Amino acid sequence: MSTASPNLAPIQELYVSYDSAQKLRHEAAALPSWDLTPRQVCDLELLMNGGFAPLKGFMSEADYDGVVAEMRLADGTLWPMPITLDVSEAFAGEIAEGQDIALRDAEGVILAILSVTDLWTPDKAREAEMVYGADDLAHPAVNYLHHQAGPVYLGGAITGIQPPVHYDFRARRDTPNELRAYFRKLGWRRIVAFQTRNPLHRAHQELTFRAAREAQANLLIHPVVGMTKPGDVDHFTRVRCYEAVLDKYQPSTTTMSLLNLAMRMAGPREAVWHGIIRRNHGCTHMIVGRDHAGPGKNSAGEDFYGPYEAQDLFRQHQDEIGLEMVDFKHMVYVAERAQYEPADEIADCDDVTILNISGTELRRRLREGLEIPEWFSFPEVVRELRRTSPPRSQQGFTVFFTGLSGSGKSTIANAIMVKLMEMGGRPVTLLDGDVVRKHLSSELGFSKEHRDINIKRIGYVASEITKNGGIAICAPIAPYTATRRSVREMIEAYGAFVEVHVATSLEECERRDRKGLYKLAREGKIKEFTGISDPYEAPVAAELVVDTEGFEVDNCAQQVLLKLEGMGLIAG
Repeated sequence: MSTASPNLAPIQELYVSYDSAQKLRHEAAALPSWDLTPRQVCDLELLMNGGFAPLKGFMSEADYDGVVAEMRLADGTLWPMPITLDVSEAFAGEIAEGQDIALRDAEGVILAILSVTDLWTPDKAREAEMVYGADDLAHPAVNYLHHQAGPVYLGGAITGIQPPVHYDFRARRDTPNELRAYFRKLGWRRIVAFQTRNPLHRAHQELTFRAAREAQANLLIHPVVGMTKPGDVDHFTRVRCYEAVLDKYQPSTTTMSLLNLAMRMAGPREAVWHGIIRRNHGCTHMIVGRDHAGPGKNSAGEDFYGPYEAQDLFRQHQDEIGLEMVDFKHMVYVAERAQYEPADEIADCDDVTILNISGTELRRRLREGLEIPEWFSFPEVVRELRRTSPPRSQQGFTVFFTGLSGSGKSTIANAIMVKLMEMGGRPVTLLDGDVVRKHLSSELGFSKEHRDINIKRIGYVASEITKNGGIAICAPIAPYTATRRSVREMIEAYGAFVEVHVATSLEECERRDRKGLYKLAREGKIKEFTGISDPYEAPVAAELVVDTEGFEVDNCAQQVLLKLEGMGLIAG
């Protein structure tokens, strides 16, 4: 009787025994505690269950430096992605090296104890440059690094008390050891992993069939359900789509498991990272496709990474990863043969009809309620996608007016609200700057920090309205670019965000001075007044720029309506 393959032997976890966990939970209640962000919860779960082996905790400064510079931990082990616990300056100020802290989830449950060995302020611009290839805010992970991640990193070993609780798709979630045990039980020795963050269409199915055949392996469909790229289809919809197509696979040779990973969209480095994670889950092979984990376009409108850069880096480190790559080309549909084939293997490509629908084109067809052909996807998948993304004219959206005080934002916003209510069909809510300050933000002043909090509150309310199919109209000053961007991201997770820059000049606003505020600001009686003693960062890429000088309100409102119609948000 041969022993199980090394890829199926149990892997070390960072959890303590049940009895120790009960005891530690008591003791940890007295420790300083950090409330984990959703991304940190994903990282912690994979640290504790062995998904990030050989890491024993959040990285030390030496490990972090090695990983950033050359994809290696301090001891030389290959590891491409910084896994650090980023915290606020205030929290870091209360912590010393050598101290234990409790790590809690959003509900305050203690998941683990971190024994802090390192505490440092990283050079984030260098991290962006080295890990993501550019310090460019168009990259979602670079934007996260600069605008969401805390400025101080903590490193140290983790003592796991309990895994994060998931209430969704419980039967589909497996730890590395659970998958290894499952493969052992079924007698699977060679397992090829398919990493995905998108719904599965026919091309993906063909690609996975071919990969399993080529590697002579069983197939693990291993979609990411942690954090993917802003704007991706939510994981609830995706998992329903995956479940709809699973019966097109042979159950004796294919299984599906969900991976609670926070993706960084780091292209080549991400591919190597995904390989190590899949090796830890008991796989022997992994499919690396074209532009693996690419984040899309950079600020100059070019792709961040070359289409096969991820495959090249993976191939270079394949032996060390301990997993074989199955590289796959771009699959396209050949109409005459009614089948999918790799684009670069079609010898008679000039004589046949090659069909393909890109992700962008698919989203357009969903948005506009157009037909999605059966050769492209499965009816069950299309049905699920249509449920979550109805045509744009039936979805919620936000119109976000920004401009100086007195520019005419509220006046146009009121006119738009009335016009949309006249059309009917969706509830319309106006979130005016002054009204919000009175009801939602009465305790806030006008410092930069307080203004940001105020705008983010407006964004949060607008995102909830948008998510539930309503129309939110916002009319704050919103002077800062970074804050407007984070509001845009909050809302675009659920629907369209239409930024309208009411570009009335400072001179004109001051001449109108309806509330007498400019006069007080000029006399120094109002501190930090936008346009006078505080900057207004004008939007560079607003969906619409409206000039109110010499135009009636009605005309300005009409421009906004035409824009909404042009974007398909209101039926033409």
